[in-house]
Amino acid sequence: MPKKRETIFVCSECGFESPKWMGQCVCGAWNTFVEERVRTDSGTQDKRGRTFCPNRTEGTSPFVSPSPFVSPAPLGSVSSGSADRIDTGIGELNRVLGGGLTRGTLTLIAGEPGIGKSTLILQTAINIAEKNMTVLYVSGEESAEQIRMRADRVAEKIPPSLHVMAETNIDDVCEAATQIKPDLLIIDSIQTMYTDEITSAAGGVSQIRVCTDILLRFGKNGNIPVFIVAHVTKAGEVAGPKIIEHLVDCVLSFSGERSRDFRLLTASKNRFGTTSEVGAFEMREEGLVCIADLSGCLLDSPLGKTEGTIATAVYEGTRPILMEIQALTAGCGAGFPRRSSIGIDSARLSMIIAVLEKKARIDLSGSDVYVNVVGGLKPEGTTADLAAALAIWSSAKGVVIPAGVLAVGEVGLAGEIRQIRGADKIASEAAGLGFTRFILPAKNAEKIKAPAGLKLTGVSDIREAIALLGL
Repeated sequence: MPKKRETIFVCSECGFESPKWMGQCVCGAWNTFVEERVRTDSGTQDKRGRTFCPNRTEGTSPFVSPSPFVSPAPLGSVSSGSADRIDTGIGELNRVLGGGLTRGTLTLIAGEPGIGKSTLILQTAINIAEKNMTVLYVSGEESAEQIRMRADRVAEKIPPSLHVMAETNIDDVCEAATQIKPDLLIIDSIQTMYTDEITSAAGGVSQIRVCTDILLRFGKNGNIPVFIVAHVTKAGEVAGPKIIEHLVDCVLSFSGERSRDFRLLTASKNRFGTTSEVGAFEMREEGLVCIADLSGCLLDSPLGKTEGTIATAVYEGTRPILMEIQALTAGCGAGFPRRSSIGIDSARLSMIIAVLEKKARIDLSGSDVYVNVVGGLKPEGTTADLAAALAIWSSAKGVVIPAGVLAVGEVGLAGEIRQIRGADKIASEAAGLGFTRFILPAKNAEKIKAPAGLKLTGVSDIREAIALLGL
């Protein structure tokens, strides 16, 4: 008797299922429903003897295997231990992951095409395989020959424990992984994987959700770290249902401009580490190379030569990062001045401009304002507020800020400069890079000691900071 099928509509943002098409999903997204066909029979067995129940709650695997009942236990009776990590052999990747790959976790890495995701994970696979650990690299986008060509470029010798498999059926992948019992499983990419028990095409909402859940269960049950690659949308977000970001343990973003060799690795979610760490790489012929001196790389252009440029710093994770902020003010040709920023939140930029106009008496109502963080870095928090304000003032007044000046601090609506964290670490890093003057919040200046060769100047409001630089 043929199996019955029915058509459902699945939201590509949250995975919500509906029997009919809706313009707006329950998650608030518009025009995100796609039509898919799923089986309506229940209790069928797949070729491995697992029960298939396609109408389970979204985000859960349709495969149901019998498991013994586990009684709840008091939290105090549960032993607490440190996470067992695997050294990837790449220092910057270890930094972002929180010390290495944690066993039994599912890690997702996303980025634009050609940015270097496959190169990074292949280098990781080679480094781990060189430690006599078994690695299974599964590619649904490239052949085994193409992977070997890349491996010959990034490594002098291919470890025998590195296995390659060009496959898109997730059931066959799990079967192969069960046989060789790898210490690391890599899937490139999740959008190319499918299971026979779901009738929609590979890359669909249901396929991505179910395949991710199968990999999650496989990694947890076998204590195997699983590394999956995901595509991104035009907006730069992870393609597929949002629920896969909730399923995985770590979400990494690999960014940069393909016209430049500079790459940044950040984490938007990490259950076994912080999300404030930043990894820096340089793309070379032999692959990705870690950049240990990130501040020196971001400050490669000369400062103090033109107006509108100043150095600032942020404390990301466990290290301070110094960078350059550029600002440009130009006459507004239209009736409405334009405010554009790269690396700084646009709403934050509008607030800084309003504070400059109200508290510092700088008229920017007839000027377009452009702000850029050199290097493509997007600093989190408000540490760079003061530097952005001083760069805008410098461009508007035509005043060149001296090369040895570094400025950090949060700008409040009353024009006050609020204290930041990690000021002592930033001061030490600035002194090592040859800076001579450090403008920072007055409360921070009272608590730290000036390193040799660096003068600390505390300021309490935006007018005082501007007065220090010439007005």
